[in-house]
Amino acid sequence: MPAKDIFHNAVRSALEKDGWTITHDPLSVKVDEIEFYVDLGAERILAAEKAGQKIAVEIKSFLGTSEISEFYIALGQTLTYRSALRRKFPDRVLYLAISEDIYQDFFIRPFIQEVIAEHRLKLLIFAPITEEVLLWKE
Repeated sequence: MPAKDIFHNAVRSALEKDGWTITHDPLSVKVDEIEFYVDLGAERILAAEKAGQKIAVEIKSFLGTSEISEFYIALGQTLTYRSALRRKFPDRVLYLAISEDIYQDFFIRPFIQEVIAEHRLKLLIFAPITEEVLLWKE
């Protein structure tokens, strides 16, 4: 089992405060004998929908020495997880969780925004200290 990201508990708490029920910690996905561990699986029942929403969340701290190297890893991992989820849990939507600081310092750059749009990445921006979801970017 992989190590948890430094922000794991903050994101879990933020999701719970936002009305999500954590269903998996981590969410195990096995495809062709390859085992993946997405950090969290969650669901929320909506009043208008009996089925509700199901998500998977991969958490990245971006605390390494190179933001772009961290981005390469996060992008590759997110795309791989999204493909695996499509096969095994097609009803789950994958989000990449990042702190508000890394979002403001790195993710709002025009080229990074182009890459995000090109790959249709979904982001969950959170506040690590207050443990709150600040923004869902589709």
